[in-house]
Amino acid sequence: MVQQLHEIVTLVVRHRVRTAQINSYEAWLRRIMDVAKQFEGHLGANVMRERSERSTFFTIVLRFSCTQRLQAWLDSVERKQLINEAMSLLVDGDQTEVSTVNEFWFTPTETNTKPPRWKQACVTFLVILPLSLLVPLVWRPVFANLPWLSGYFTSGLLITATIVLLVVYVFMPMVTGWFEGWLQSNDDGATS
Repeated sequence: MVQQLHEIVTLVVRHRVRTAQINSYEAWLRRIMDVAKQFEGHLGANVMRERSERSTFFTIVLRFSCTQRLQAWLDSVERKQLINEAMSLLVDGDQTEVSTVNEFWFTPTETNTKPPRWKQACVTFLVILPLSLLVPLVWRPVFANLPWLSGYFTSGLLITATIVLLVVYVFMPMVTGWFEGWLQSNDDGATS
């Protein structure tokens, strides 16, 4: 059982799907994602796919507002029934990992390794640079109309909080999905 309370938690689910069952699994995945969205505290999900000759690996990342709400999802009758339905589609069953840290962006799957730090730095730079240029411009009219928010500390706090939230919940999961092939490729361009 998940012990911690009152912090955003991430559930990482790894499924190795039998090649002949991909269409059935993807239909099942849409169903379970729709059900998960209805649970209180659900903050979003991302799905990453990686294909091999014999199977396809899916990494599903779900975020919840606190551990109690995540636990309610994990213990729910709906989830248990859906997982039971999917077992015949999976090679290794339902592999789950709970984390209170948002480090899932560069977490390796069973078939690959963590990307080199220089690639992680490039993708992180690509996400943070435009935000660090645009977010202060978006806040500027607010600071002009509400001078009590425009102090050095307060404005810095608001701008930084906006950038961090956008990076963690919006852009990094999306951008790492776009660059997954490059992140997992060798320096010579071959995929590992």
